[in-house]
Amino acid sequence: MDEIRPLLSPQRLQSVDLPSPNLQPRHRDLLPTPCGPIKRWSELPCLVKIYFCFTLSSLLALLILTVFNIQRESVSKGNDDDDLTVSLIQLVSILFCMYYITRGVLQENRQELIVFVLSVLVVMVRSVVNFSVLTTHDLLLLVRFVCILCMGLLHVICAVLLIQRPNMMAFRVGGALESMQEQYFILNLCFSMVTFDLQAQLCLCILILTSGTSVSFTHTVILGIGVVWACFTAAAGAIAVLKEVKPLVWIFVLMNLPQLAYFIYLLYSIISQWGQSKTYSLEAAAITGCVVSVTIKSVLFWGLYRLYHSFGQGLRERMFAADKQ
Repeated sequence: MDEIRPLLSPQRLQSVDLPSPNLQPRHRDLLPTPCGPIKRWSELPCLVKIYFCFTLSSLLALLILTVFNIQRESVSKGNDDDDLTVSLIQLVSILFCMYYITRGVLQENRQELIVFVLSVLVVMVRSVVNFSVLTTHDLLLLVRFVCILCMGLLHVICAVLLIQRPNMMAFRVGGALESMQEQYFILNLCFSMVTFDLQAQLCLCILILTSGTSVSFTHTVILGIGVVWACFTAAAGAIAVLKEVKPLVWIFVLMNLPQLAYFIYLLYSIISQWGQSKTYSLEAAAITGCVVSVTIKSVLFWGLYRLYHSFGQGLRERMFAADKQ
């Protein structure tokens, strides 16, 4: 009698049930973090390691220098309030830039590298404007001006080279499925926009509170509450995006409504008091801050709408699969 044998061995049957290796995420080589998987330090090329350490060191040095400037400007009564405002905004921007360059290198996040480049360009333009309006230039100011331009140009060139490198994180996390890679890109976009929005709101609050203009006590209390509210809103948005919590998405959207209402109130106040100040620097900065924040929120809500409809398709399990290995 002919021997009846299965067409496939048990090992082959098990392998057929498993998904293709090209469709599986590459988490074994990634480190799990609350913000998603990141690359290991050993994966980074030597030049990228050098630039990353150099960037963090230069930002740390600039942070210490900014703290000393804030302390000196706050003690000096005859100093201009605009200098203190710019220094505080610069302090916040440096902290965010350290975060941006970290995520940009370890998670290959291009949009945060782009914002890092824009921040460096803003510092360079500010230095050029400040140096050009001075009537006398001593040696210390000249050396600092040259250092800022050279360091800024180096950061811009290196960051642009990092942006142009092939991005493999979407493939390593989502596998070969294009839909999963697109979902991972939208998730990173939303997470970055939450961070950008937080930075814009903090800078806008600092600008209004330290501008030297008369701000009522009620307005000051609103801004103080607004800072705490912005932090809680950003935390809710980040958790909703990463953990795919649909009820929290709606809560995050509702938490943004008071911020939009404040932008309308701020624009109304600026229009009603237009022309009362000698310069229009505060008005221009406040309007620019509102426009930037509304633009960020528009992109965030667009990405959040697309991401909301793709919840539950397995991206969260793939992103945090390393926690279970």
